[in-house]
Order: sequence, then C-alpha cells, then structure tokens
Amino acid sequence: MVTSSGEWLRGSGPESDIVISSRIRLARNLAHFPFISRADASDRAEIEKQLRDAIGAAVENPLDYVDVNKLAPIDRQFLAERQLISREHAESEGARSVVIDPSEQISLMINEEDHLRIQVMHSGLDLLTAWEQINALDDRLQQYVTFAFHDKLGFLTACPTNVGTGLRVSVMLHLPALVLTEQIERVFRSLQKINLAVRGLYGEGSQFMGDFYQISNQLTLGRSELDLVKQVGDVVPQIIDYERKAREALVRQSNESLHDRVSRAYGILRTAQTISSEETMHLLSSVRMGVNLGLIHDLEIPTINKLFIHTQPAHLQKLRGTELDTADRNKERARYLREHLDGQGRPEQN
Repeated sequence: MVTSSGEWLRGSGPESDIVISSRIRLARNLAHFPFISRADASDRAEIEKQLRDAIGAAVENPLDYVDVNKLAPIDRQFLAERQLISREHAESEGARSVVIDPSEQISLMINEEDHLRIQVMHSGLDLLTAWEQINALDDRLQQYVTFAFHDKLGFLTACPTNVGTGLRVSVMLHLPALVLTEQIERVFRSLQKINLAVRGLYGEGSQFMGDFYQISNQLTLGRSELDLVKQVGDVVPQIIDYERKAREALVRQSNESLHDRVSRAYGILRTAQTISSEETMHLLSSVRMGVNLGLIHDLEIPTINKLFIHTQPAHLQKLRGTELDTADRNKERARYLREHLDGQGRPEQN
C-alpha cells in the first residue's frame, strides 16, 4: 500500500482532468447501542465485534481488517492522508477499526463518529456507479445487523445533519484557473445558496491546499438518496465548465505569464533542496494544470497525483522507512521530487 496510490488517485474516469474523485459515504448506527459519544469501552468493543462479523459475512471478496486502535500514530496519519479513514478516526481513542478492499475503493470505518461509516470512492466523475455499489453493500449488511431507524426521521445518526439518509455525496475538484482568475469565491457563494458545502482536501475543517476543493451535500433529510446524488451530479458539470472557460481565458489572455508560472513551478519542484508540503501542493497544482493545457509534455497526470499523496508527511516517512522531523521531511520531500521528476516531462517552448 505504501508505494501505490489508491483508486481515487488513478487519474482516470470521466472528467478526470478536473475531477479527482467521486465519493459516497453512508453513516449507520446499530440499534440498541448508544451513540459513540455515550458508549463505554464495553459497548465499543461489542459494536466493533458485531460490525466486523457482519462485514465479513456480507462481503464476498477478501478485505483487509486494520485495528486502528493498535496502530502507531504515523500509521493512523498515513491512512488519513490516503482518505481511508477520517482525521477524527485517526485521532480518537478506544476500540475502532477500518476494513479496506485491496483496490482501496471501499473502506468501512467502525466506531468513528457513528458506529459505521461506509465509503466508496471512484476516480473521476462517477457518482452513479459509486452509489449503486454502496447501496448494494448497505443492503447486504442489513441482512446481518439492524441499523437504528425511525419511521419519520430515517436513519438515526450521531450528528443531526446526517439524520435521514445518512448520505454524503462528495466530489473532489482541481480548480486552479478559477482561483487564478479570482472567480472561486463567486462559485462558493452560488453553491452555498443551494445547500452544497465546500471543503478542503481532507474534508471538514481542512485547509484549501493545491487548489483542491470537495463539493458535497449539506442536507440528508427529506430527500431520497438518488435525489441527493443527482443534485451534486447536476452541479459538478457546471463547475467543470466554469473551470475550463477560465483555463481557456488564461491561455488566450495571459499565455506568457501562465507559461512562466507553470515552468517556474516545474523548475522548483525539479531542483529544490528543501520544500514544505504546502509549497509542494501549490506547485504541483500549477504543474497539473500545465500538463492538462499541453504546456508540459511527457508527464502523466497519474504521476502528478502520485506525487501529491507520496509527498504528504506520513507517506514520505513510510517510504523513507523512518520517522523524520519537519526539517528532514522537507529535505526528503525535495529529494523524492527530484528523483521522480528527473527525466520526466519537458516544458513547451514559447
């Protein structure tokens, strides 16, 4: 797992030049158990056991079971960077685990904020397939366990904003041109008016880095699951269209400065002796846009996506095989980038 990149960074699928991934998540809780915030150690252990047994019975293909509570902090951070668990799951305490399929397309967090968080991620814009996959898995699980459900409210969850369907539909977008042309705030305001949330790379509370934005539904109550999937699925193509038009305008009106920006970013990444995670994300964002606009040749999007994840702090230390302080991580990050970009790609000549 350390040297691979996972399904959501495969760099393929519909609209993958702009859409990094599509994710659907379901929040579920076992009936007859308190929510995690009120559960004692005995409850957590029994919830963990019942769900682990149910998942084992419901899923035909082999899955990897990981006891998150026994992991070292760096391994928990690694899973969070990989988006297989949330940061809250990584930083929590007590019995908790995650079950992952080998492709990293499916992960099931046990004892996160809710008893169970089911997640399906696909590369590119592929919400309907992700929904069909997670819906089938949810149905199979309900053959083995009973989830807390109210006739009027729907599925009961620890956070009131998830009550109802328990469904969160998220699409991760790379929008550098809307940032450069200062249109991104206007897009955000439009999304908020229709009850869609905008978050950073790692979801709620995370910072916007590398021009990555997660668009997701805010409401889960009073609408069907397919309506919520359709709402996000209908809006994303409009944002993609805005981003493409902004890129075209940059090429048309500011081609020289755009080319300079991409070339400088690429040059720094190939030659820096020390570089922070934040600067790396920022520069890789420009390079990714440059590749999609044909300003850099012979460099593949999957390679850039891989660099995005492998230069994160925990990934870098796992790849190096030792724990590093911030200064040494910055040196190791620069060395890793030089090594993996050497001989890769060539900027277009003006």
